[in-house]
Amino acid sequence: MPFNIPETSLPRVVIVGAGFAGLKLARSLGKRKFQIVLIDRNNYHQFQPLFYQVAMAGLEPSSISFPLRKIFQNQPSVFIRYCNVDRIDPEEKRIYSDLGFLNYDELILATGATTNFFGNDELAAKTLPMKSISEALHLRNSILSDYERALSTRDWGRRQELIDIVVVGGGATGVEVAGALAEMKQYILPKDYHELPYDEVDIYLIHAGPNLLPGMSEQASRNAEKFLKKLGVRVLKNSRVMNYDGEYVSTNDEQKIKAGKVIWAAGIICMQVPGIPEETMGDKNRLQVDQHCEVLDLPNVYAIGDLAMMQSDPGYPKGHPQVAQVAIQMGKQLARNLNRADKSQWEPFRYRDLGTMATIGRNRAVVDLPRWQFSGFFAWIVWLWVHLLALVGVKNKIFVFLNWVWNYFTYDQSLRLIIRPKEDPNGPSSPNRNI
Repeated sequence: MPFNIPETSLPRVVIVGAGFAGLKLARSLGKRKFQIVLIDRNNYHQFQPLFYQVAMAGLEPSSISFPLRKIFQNQPSVFIRYCNVDRIDPEEKRIYSDLGFLNYDELILATGATTNFFGNDELAAKTLPMKSISEALHLRNSILSDYERALSTRDWGRRQELIDIVVVGGGATGVEVAGALAEMKQYILPKDYHELPYDEVDIYLIHAGPNLLPGMSEQASRNAEKFLKKLGVRVLKNSRVMNYDGEYVSTNDEQKIKAGKVIWAAGIICMQVPGIPEETMGDKNRLQVDQHCEVLDLPNVYAIGDLAMMQSDPGYPKGHPQVAQVAIQMGKQLARNLNRADKSQWEPFRYRDLGTMATIGRNRAVVDLPRWQFSGFFAWIVWLWVHLLALVGVKNKIFVFLNWVWNYFTYDQSLRLIIRPKEDPNGPSSPNRNI
């Protein structure tokens, strides 16, 4: 059965994924030049860099998400479809989904990446990832529920299992989560859970490499580690998590840490796209693309964002970093090229590194700009400002700003609610679905 989308004389551009790359592309394309179909398994855009603040009860989920139909409500040439793509057929120039099939003239894959458990099914089943708003809410529920249970637990060992938390992965997400947990222990537990001996709460950050924040400078890595240790986080470097049985975390250096919760932030991997030849896939299922983001040997099929592995950019022979700025710039450049009717006038993509940053609690952040590295309070202000401007929607910017101001002056948050929505196991957001 075909999609219920009207036929038109305009070329049809199908975009799969409404993350940073897909949304930027859809908003930058000439609306009078194309019929645009934007497909996603959520009906909203979500701002991934602030997932951890939702998980730590610092922000409402609605503050960092924005309805796709709201973004394009005045653009009749843009069609939004809430579904999963099952496979694509490049020869027929057609995609298949749970809504039926859809023909395309240009297909752009911007499906992003998901959590990488490195093939360990037990880790996938028993640890807590944080790559979506629903996963962030699940993590928030788990943390708050365990604090509630710990209040009524007399056994010291069982109580430690409930309140101790292990974070795996020393990248930006892991560092930010560990810092937020440490601040929750310092400022929130004495207020909300004053019966709980909060000094018993141990927060571990386990990182397989020698330096935290491996994509940033050594100075940023050192400062981040210093900030975390000052907050009381136990940082374990050069230690790889091999297994977690639901009670103990086991590492390659024979350490065993008892914890009831393990937050997994140790890496990402792209989801496979059924119908794409395996020979076009590179490391972590990324699709090899040329300088125009076109998938090698697949005309009119493009990959942008985390999914794209472009090795033709002189500064990035192993592909670009899988960060938001790359995705945004790729979406913008591909839109410029598609807006040009003559393909001979297309310009190659060249990534412009605007810098990298991470925050470690209030008043602490690290920032690496191309010619300047700094940390501390000013870096934290820069981090806040950059992330505030990047949010979609004026209302979201205002709500997040007010939340941050309130939290800063009161050392408190008002979102510590345990909400357990009933999940549809076969719905579009199910992790068992394809794309």
